[in-house]
Amino acid sequence: MTELKWWQTAVFYQIYPRSFADGNGDGIGDFMGMAEKLDYLKDLGIDAVWLSPHFPSPQFDVGYDISDYVNVAPEYGTLDDFKRFLDGAHERGIRVILDWVLNHTSHLHTWFIESRSSRDNPKRDWYIWKEGRDGGPPNNWLSPFGGSAWEFDETTGQYYYHYFLKEQPDLNWRNPEVKKAMWDAVRFWLDMGVDGYRLDAIGTIFERPDMPDHDGELTDELRRALHHGFPDGSDKKVANAWERIYHFQHEQPGVHELMQELRKVIDEYPDRMLVGENSDVRYYGNGDNELHMAFNFPLMKTDRITPNWVRANQQERLASLPPGAWPCNTLNNHDTSRHLTRYGDGRNNEAIARTSLALMLTMRGTPFLYNGEEIGMTDYFLPDISLFGDPPAVWFYHREIADGTPPDVALARAARDSRDRCRTPLQWRNAPNAGFSPSGVRTWLPVNPNHAEGVNIADQQDDPKSMLNFYRQMLRLRKETPSLIFGDYAPIHEKSNEYFAFLRKSTSPDQTCLVVLNLSERPQKIDLELPQNVVRCLYPMPSTNTSESLSQLELAPFGIYIGELISS
Repeated sequence: MTELKWWQTAVFYQIYPRSFADGNGDGIGDFMGMAEKLDYLKDLGIDAVWLSPHFPSPQFDVGYDISDYVNVAPEYGTLDDFKRFLDGAHERGIRVILDWVLNHTSHLHTWFIESRSSRDNPKRDWYIWKEGRDGGPPNNWLSPFGGSAWEFDETTGQYYYHYFLKEQPDLNWRNPEVKKAMWDAVRFWLDMGVDGYRLDAIGTIFERPDMPDHDGELTDELRRALHHGFPDGSDKKVANAWERIYHFQHEQPGVHELMQELRKVIDEYPDRMLVGENSDVRYYGNGDNELHMAFNFPLMKTDRITPNWVRANQQERLASLPPGAWPCNTLNNHDTSRHLTRYGDGRNNEAIARTSLALMLTMRGTPFLYNGEEIGMTDYFLPDISLFGDPPAVWFYHREIADGTPPDVALARAARDSRDRCRTPLQWRNAPNAGFSPSGVRTWLPVNPNHAEGVNIADQQDDPKSMLNFYRQMLRLRKETPSLIFGDYAPIHEKSNEYFAFLRKSTSPDQTCLVVLNLSERPQKIDLELPQNVVRCLYPMPSTNTSESLSQLELAPFGIYIGELISS
């Protein structure tokens, strides 16, 4: 087999620690619970885990406001608990990468407490402090999480900058002491044995130094579209308006040089990796000096996955990568709608979700899955604002009320867009709290009631037709089929509006796979006209030692066909 790194062959699974498994019964996920579920992950077929932040945090942004980079949040356990989880994962052949927040810390981090204590504190320049202007902030910059990007500090009479919440002050990465402290923290976990990092919000690390006013306008429409910080879609009007407001606050000079410094730190350790929360292919650098992977987020920014959408994405994305760079793909995560909800049509939701998984596992690049999608978990729209845990959604709700929006309409909008909708506890059983926590315990977010309708692991465990066992089957198929992991991608039948067909070709071993995904609710009869029309079917009905002639293929609505072409 062609020699690839582990992160190129792996299927990643994102764990949201607060919602994965509650081991001590307090309503919050923890490392005890995660360690107990490692066999579940191995049986599922997972090769690597990405952990959302597990560090101490006051939870103003549900863990992305870190108050200590070299410890474990008490509600999740201890450093020893983390080490047991890490060792247990490695014993099962599962790699572990951590979520690393570079842009900001918590306002309760000791660094910021020292920084705000006086203007002459040694750590004053670790953050971005400015004098006000005309009795107000230094400029008109905004935070996508609501309001000004500046917060006045009465102790020192200056403003500090925060791209996100005021409880998340931005670090000053132009200060070499900040770099040293952060690189030391990075090495702390690498020395412990973690396998790499997913880097959060790297595009906002630097700001334009002279900090001029922006000339954009935050309309109500734009505010509704952007209250999570970025335009999540292909609406060019929204994207252009966002750019006018935030163009001095993201993707500024210096960020790529910083990524190159971090890559050198990572390269001090064998076989570690970096993946960035950014779709810009410039973060690959020359293919060997910045990130190992950057997410193909454009693929997911649609409400319907169509053949034309995927073809166009692959054509543009693969052509834009620097030589030797490796793609990675996903359709959901802790910030976005669950893919069964987002891409479903209300009639064929589960079938679409299955086809979406087949797409993820057969495209070129490393797939990233999100905990719960393997059982068909859906978004849960919380029925009361008091139940929300997502700060931007709460701010948005109250802003809507202040603007005169009826409370029920404001709640519906906030629930629809809140990140809480996709962060609810994992559904283990048809039991109180879905088996996530004991009966009578209030979970940190409410459990989706559909756990009682078969959307849980226990009910699907032994059902051969369940979503869970479909995931297991498809993950096993990918692992056993070399060309699906590292083969070249070649689209065929490129004019079809209803099905997406392509070949994956590898040379060592010599293997060509045909993948055809019906992305419509109509059955398809497809004249393939391939150079090799003898195929060994791999899915839906794998054959052990027989082949078949396949000049015409029939696919059910949202059907999947994967076959290995055989030379006649």
